[in-house]
Amino acid sequence: MSDQNPNDNQNEREEPIVNDKRRIDPETGKVREEGSAADAEVGSDASGTDSAPAGDQAAEDLPTISEDDLNSLLEEAMQASTASDSQGDTDPEPANEEEHSYLTDLKRVQAEYANFRRRTEREKEELAALSTAKAAKQLLPVLDDLDRADAAGDLPEGSSLQVIASKLRAAIERLGVERYGAKGEPFDPQQHEAIAQLPNPEVTEATIADVIEVGYRIGDREIRAAKVAVFVPAN
Repeated sequence: MSDQNPNDNQNEREEPIVNDKRRIDPETGKVREEGSAADAEVGSDASGTDSAPAGDQAAEDLPTISEDDLNSLLEEAMQASTASDSQGDTDPEPANEEEHSYLTDLKRVQAEYANFRRRTEREKEELAALSTAKAAKQLLPVLDDLDRADAAGDLPEGSSLQVIASKLRAAIERLGVERYGAKGEPFDPQQHEAIAQLPNPEVTEATIADVIEVGYRIGDREIRAAKVAVFVPAN
């Protein structure tokens, strides 16, 4: 009986481990995918042991809690939330202050806008009156000539010139232009321009004796002052 070397028996039991890292499978001729089952198997053989998943180990390390303790914690959380809501309802100071600030700003903006609208409308009316006054002032010499022609009898009733004069005067009136200054009216130095003063014992106050040039105005805006002769009381 021949002697056998113990190392030979050990070599027979242990087989060499070969890691096939080729990307082309020699049997199928296809490209291997990373992380395939074959690679996993090779990795498992190389390590020699199957390690437990990390998630399972982490789950085993977590502390456990009973159902009664969980219900108690939930009840405490509900009570704390209710108390916080109650405190917020009884102490609304910050919200009211912020709302009061918003309302104050809103009222201020509304008042400023109302004043702006009134000022804008007033300025538009004044601008319209000024534009009308400038246009009407250019026609005053024509109106004066028509008045002189009418006084001289050159505008007989029904004539074409009389019709044109009537239409022009009506158009001027529709623009808001008003004529003033008539014989016999009291004299007002703020509205009338006295060209001459004539003593008259029959009057007790200054009175318009004659109208030299009719005055025109639009509302309170004067286009042209009336030029008149005035009777004054005699001493």
